[in-house]
Amino acid sequence: MSDIAALEGRITAALDRIREGVARQPAPIAVEAPSADTDELRTLLDEERTANAQLEDRVRTLKDRQDGAISDLEGRAASHGAILAAMEAEVQRLRASNAELRDMTAQLRSAAADGATSPELINRATIAEVDALQAQRRSEAAEMDAIVSSLKPLIEEA
Repeated sequence: MSDIAALEGRITAALDRIREGVARQPAPIAVEAPSADTDELRTLLDEERTANAQLEDRVRTLKDRQDGAISDLEGRAASHGAILAAMEAEVQRLRASNAELRDMTAQLRSAAADGATSPELINRATIAEVDALQAQRRSEAAEMDAIVSSLKPLIEEA
């Protein structure tokens, strides 16, 4: 029985400590009903959320448009690179053909100065001249292709 009395004393002491703790607690905060200011603030918050969503959509649209423009420009740059490479090849052929033509002309002049004109030399010089003219024509065609490819997007936009 002495155990029961001891337990009863401990329980009573614990209940006293709980009462003291509850008494020291601040009073609960009273929740007020929403006022007109709260409703107005909620309305403003909703408007801001809507505006924010619209801005995010605009940014997404602009980013998509910008990405499309970048990929278009990259494609055009690659195309221009190929055209420039073709033009460079034609210019190299033209230079080689002109060098051969200059060499043939020098040989013809030398032969003419010596008083001996060779039909074979004249034939080679004529072939070199025709090759130079063809190389020049290919170079001009490549240049025209480059100009047309540059103007085509501008014409399509208009």
